[in-house]
Amino acid sequence: MAEVVITLKIMPEGVDSNLETIEKNAKEKISKFGGEVGKVNINEVAFGLKSVELLFVMDEAKGSTEDLEKQIEALDEVNSVEVTDVRRAIG
Repeated sequence: MAEVVITLKIMPEGVDSNLETIEKNAKEKISKFGGEVGKVNINEVAFGLKSVELLFVMDEAKGSTEDLEKQIEALDEVNSVEVTDVRRAIG
């Protein structure tokens, strides 16, 4: 089977949320889920609010990321998690 590249957008609870902690904890959850984080972006949203965008690779056979999304959403200082892109990586 192929691998898929998933892009997750994590929104913090507010402008004072610690993005480094959110990133670290989300990476741990992704690793336990069987994914490997390749790239992290911090993106401006509005009025000083920033989102954490994580790109990671996982085996396509794993299926849905719904459980992973729920685990990350349950982390401290996280407001929401959204899969913004899924691409198949062949080769």
